[in-house]
Amino acid sequence: MKIAIVVYPGSNCDRDVLRILNNVLNVEAKLIWHTDKNIGEFDGIILPGGFSYGDYLRAGVIAAYSPIMEEIKNMAREEKPVLGICNGFQILVEAGLLPGALLRNIGLKFICKWVGVKVENSDTIFTRHMKKDDVQYMPIAHNEGRYFIDEDNLKELKRHNQIVFRYTSPNKGELEDYNPNGSVEGIAGVCNDKGNVMGLMPHPERASEKLLSPYGDNSGINIFSSIISSIGE
Repeated sequence: MKIAIVVYPGSNCDRDVLRILNNVLNVEAKLIWHTDKNIGEFDGIILPGGFSYGDYLRAGVIAAYSPIMEEIKNMAREEKPVLGICNGFQILVEAGLLPGALLRNIGLKFICKWVGVKVENSDTIFTRHMKKDDVQYMPIAHNEGRYFIDEDNLKELKRHNQIVFRYTSPNKGELEDYNPNGSVEGIAGVCNDKGNVMGLMPHPERASEKLLSPYGDNSGINIFSSIISSIGE
């Protein structure tokens, strides 16, 4: 089993993901430069967080045309796992692999804080180690993280069960409405209709070791371990 982690000019969470896969989960993972098209050996791919190309023009839009993107689309068509985290989510949306758009936060300011993320769909290869309505605690760190989709396409998302995560209260045990960036219906993560491509704004790699979490848990690792068990079947 081998997982690729794409590195773009401006990526800054690539090594965090690499550490979780290599050192915590003991999975073979490799950093791949965005111009590398030879990724057929990999069983899955992760687009990490950061600020690809400095978010010039619009977050993720330049990276969506990087040379590696056609290979990422091929992996998606082959139904291999494709995960986009924060800037990776923005890239997948700009590339047309996920629906919707990611706009400036409602307060027009960069947000960096821990949030609660409620599982809306536990029947994906990214959430199989979770239960519906489970709450995972992870940090967000973004300026353009407000998920938007029009009403007709929102209905399609719901019809195909593509809403994977919604924001909820960061206060442990309190499942109240909470929307840090103004996303439509508090959406924090979505998948494609086949369930093998997912993007989310919170950072699971920063919440995969108990030492890093103010909640004393490692909720984020559930996403990575779900991917690994899915590939291993």
